[in-house]
Amino acid sequence: MRHLMKPLDFTTEELDQLFDLADDIQKNRAKYAHACDGKILATCFYEPSTRTRLSFESAMLSLGGQVLGFASADSSSAAKGESVADTIRTVSCFADICAMRHPKEGAPMVAASKSRIPVINAGDGGHEHPTQTLTDLMTIRSLKGRLDNFTIGFCGDLKFGRTVHSLVHALMRYDNIHFVFISPEELRIPSYVREELREANIPFEEVIDLESAIGNLDLLYMTRVQRERFFNEEDYVRLKDFCILTKAKMKKARPDMLVLHPLPRVNEISVEVDDDPRAVYFDQVQYGRFVRMALILTLLEIKV
Repeated sequence: MRHLMKPLDFTTEELDQLFDLADDIQKNRAKYAHACDGKILATCFYEPSTRTRLSFESAMLSLGGQVLGFASADSSSAAKGESVADTIRTVSCFADICAMRHPKEGAPMVAASKSRIPVINAGDGGHEHPTQTLTDLMTIRSLKGRLDNFTIGFCGDLKFGRTVHSLVHALMRYDNIHFVFISPEELRIPSYVREELREANIPFEEVIDLESAIGNLDLLYMTRVQRERFFNEEDYVRLKDFCILTKAKMKKARPDMLVLHPLPRVNEISVEVDDDPRAVYFDQVQYGRFVRMALILTLLEIKV
């Protein structure tokens, strides 16, 4: 039995196979419409979610399976003090696979150690968000045609942004990737990530101003400043608008630069950018559904 806790749980070769499967699902939906007949996905979300939870549910329903679960800790026995270990033991009696989001780092790993069914980490605190990373990689591969030889800028909350941490770790395994980290000092990429890049001799730079860097990027990964990760409101208010992507800034970008965002967006991307063909963050949502369908089939070892 296999779980997904972080993107590195899959080799690059396995990721290629996963993305090939997702491509086939996208092109041949009827072929997979009953692949999970009789199977149940449990969505155990201790934190709010729109895209990730609904994407998982849509994925399972599109495969012919069923879904049960909870959308917040308050609507589960966690509100009564039940441990993650006890919850997953119970869920294992009802479902065939589980997607779990939790505010505490490592909680899905604890669940996986006690589970009798595959567990997918759907986000744990500021740590990892592997299925968003799979979504990001598939988007890049589908629209750029490759997962190597490009410069990618990460802009926004790089300190708490689990999507950033996961994607950086995943891209470190590909050739000739140059990283540009764009953030204020208070939200810079964690020191352990910088150290890992140095040890792997992977080039990166840190800047504060997006306008000075945008012209050199093949990809721009925008992120929101996450209010829920701050300990005081003053710091959040001071930093939340430090960088906003506008139509004027997009004029300085390359004609083929793509803008990605894991969503939800607050105000870090102006709505006027949405009509730019280089803005592909809503395309990511579609790719996320297909890659999660492929992941469910892979972890359940279902061949079609």
